Amino acid sequence: MSESVGFAGQISPEHISQVVEKGFKSVINNRPDMEGGATQPTSAQIEAAAQVAGLDYVYQPIIAGQITEIDVRTFANHYNELPKPILMFCRTGNRSNNLYQLAKQMDLLDD
Repeated sequence: MSESVGFAGQISPEHISQVVEKGFKSVINNRPDMEGGATQPTSAQIEAAAQVAGLDYVYQPIIAGQITEIDVRTFANHYNELPKPILMFCRTGNRSNNLYQLAKQMDLLDD
């Protein structure tokens, strides 16, 4: 975590108020819908809660262990355009962290 970004495991619509309380302005969801089965909240459900709370929301599903250069560049564009700080999440937070670290290594992030 830095001043601009934080990482988390799966969140639910019920967690959005905590996301706001912690000061995040945007959310990036890197977990594909249904990856965890029928009990996993969908991106649409989380996005609806985020919008009600006034957060920017991006759904960029990443398949575990298969991050591509296009994924990294797409993420960097989102990161550079979204209000900070951004909460990124996936199943455990590792995928999101890896995406961020790769974008940093490629010098694609504005901050």
